[in-house]
Amino acid sequence: MPASIDVAGDEPIVSGMAGRYAKALFELALEEHAIDAVKADLGRFAALIADSPDLQRLVRSPVFTAEQQTKALSAILDKVGIAGLAAQFLKVASSNRRLFAAPDMIGAFRALVARHKGETSATIMVAEKPSETHLAAIKDALKAVTKKDVQIEVKVDPSIIGGLIVKLGSRMVDTSLRTKLNTIKLAMKEVS
Repeated sequence: MPASIDVAGDEPIVSGMAGRYAKALFELALEEHAIDAVKADLGRFAALIADSPDLQRLVRSPVFTAEQQTKALSAILDKVGIAGLAAQFLKVASSNRRLFAAPDMIGAFRALVARHKGETSATIMVAEKPSETHLAAIKDALKAVTKKDVQIEVKVDPSIIGGLIVKLGSRMVDTSLRTKLNTIKLAMKEVS
């Protein structure tokens, strides 16, 4: 069995219960050379949660017993083809009454994988889904700034009207039209 990798580095990137679960899964996935497969399966599960109010209710509601959650979860995972370590992990979280924290666990796992691979992640918010060309340009610009590979999570929010908002670590750049219009609106109030 290989020695445990120090995933904390200079500063902890995961903490609390979700972080402990994510670190345990990361170390197991690393040992079994299954990091990418687990990351992909957890990403699919996170997308399922985001797209299904019924699944959100199952994950978050304390009304369901551990057995009911695990049985329903097993059926869902089988149906969508999520197996292996990711499925085992989610079932353990469910049987331990921790499924409500799955989104946080998945986020912490992604952070550990990114650190392990020397990547960083960014969230961009846009008014409409960007083309692959625009995504590649954004990724290249972020890579030039960070000197690391950047994994981008795209969120679509039509209320920003246009432009984009980029969150990279603790930094945020807001070039949205909504923000620019609000700035103009405030300036106009000061003048009158």
